[in-house]
This record gives sequence, structure tokens and C-alpha cells, in this order.
Amino acid sequence: MKDKMRMYTVDSYGIRNYNSFYLLLITLVVLYILIGLFSIALVQVESVVEHSNIKTFKDAFWTLQMSASTIGFGDFYPVTFAGRLIVAAMFYIGVGMVSFVGAQFINKFVGFSDTNVKNRELRKQNAEILEHNKQLEAKVDQLVAKVEQLIEK
Repeated sequence: MKDKMRMYTVDSYGIRNYNSFYLLLITLVVLYILIGLFSIALVQVESVVEHSNIKTFKDAFWTLQMSASTIGFGDFYPVTFAGRLIVAAMFYIGVGMVSFVGAQFINKFVGFSDTNVKNRELRKQNAEILEHNKQLEAKVDQLVAKVEQLIEK
């Protein structure tokens, strides 16, 4: 149980392998902080326009949340250029972050793309190859020394 609650584990090669739950949690927290901050800016630029339908923080938050999730119901939408830039920025940021969350979810349950296992196997193979090369190098050094002895005689 303790291993499941750790933020990360360190493998035998000293590589940190982060717990998917913490990555998911951090991503969602950052996403909603960004939505909150962008909402403040969005309500500032939209609420001063008479024909805007985004008048409150709640409306701006909802608009940006729908934009980040790519749903975009269209019940609230920006009418100013600055508002459209804010929503577009949130869309691109949100798409990336929501996609990351989805990838973590799929990886946790399907697990076919676990690169940590592949990387560990490659590191192990590389370590074995390096050790074998060292052994070969030592044998070559012995052969060179024997050849030099024969040449000297």
C-alpha cells in the first residue's frame, strides 16, 4: 500500500518513475488554476462589451472549461478579439493537458505502452554489452602483450 501512495519510485538505474495518480492530480490542479486565471482575464475583457454574453466569472469559467475539454457547447462565447484569443489559448493548453490525462488513464488500464519496462530492459542489455566489451578489451590487451613478447624474442 505504501508503494501505491508514493509520488515516484526509483528503479535500479536511478530513474524516477512517477506514479500516474500524482501526474493526473498535478495536471488537473494546474489545468483548473489556469482556467481560473484565464477566467479572470476573460470576464475583464468581455463584461465591458454590451452585447457579450460572458458577464460573470462563472460564465467565463464555464466557457474556458468547455473550451479546454473541446466540448464547447456554445451557450457562452467571446465576442471580443481579446476574448477569442483567451479562449483559443485555453483550447490549445487544455487539449494538451486533457490529452495527457486521457493518456495516463489509458496507460494505467491498458498498459501496452509502458516505456519504463522497455527502458529498463534496454538499460540492462546495454549494461551487459558494456561488461562483455570490457571482458573482450581485457582479452585483446592480453593478446597484444603476448604478441609484443613474441616480437621481442
